[in-house]
Amino acid sequence: MADTYTQLYIHFVFAVQNRRSIIHPDWETKLFRYMTGIIQNKSHKMIAINGMPDHIHMFIGFQPVDHMSELIKVVKGETSKWINDNGLVRVKFRWQEGYGAFSYSRSHIDRVYRYIQNQKEHHRKKSFQEEYIELLKAYGVEYDEKFIFKPVAY
Repeated sequence: MADTYTQLYIHFVFAVQNRRSIIHPDWETKLFRYMTGIIQNKSHKMIAINGMPDHIHMFIGFQPVDHMSELIKVVKGETSKWINDNGLVRVKFRWQEGYGAFSYSRSHIDRVYRYIQNQKEHHRKKSFQEEYIELLKAYGVEYDEKFIFKPVAY
């Protein structure tokens, strides 16, 4: 739509199924590039992407050409297929259901970018579950503990 103007910055967070720590440092950069390609081919702009072995953070300039849920469905589906087709893990790879999506203003871009780029250092001090609950609380998002991404119990 030529006469539509938007400025939407969204921070997405989602986890590996059962919070398994199976995203390996040897191939995570390739995964991030693949995800960036998906995002940009859907007319959005990847501003920052990073993660840990059990979850991913993406910060994107979102265009209103998709529903957020549809975009994340495509990202999860295509990356699961890519990981499995390339034999990168010994088990069938899947993402956990659900995701977090948090909006930011243009003035917060640098801060969110740094936060995502510093994920490895950040998680030396704080678990993913603690981080995720802090985001939910900071945004006033009501949540049910039973639906929070939790680590798998063996």
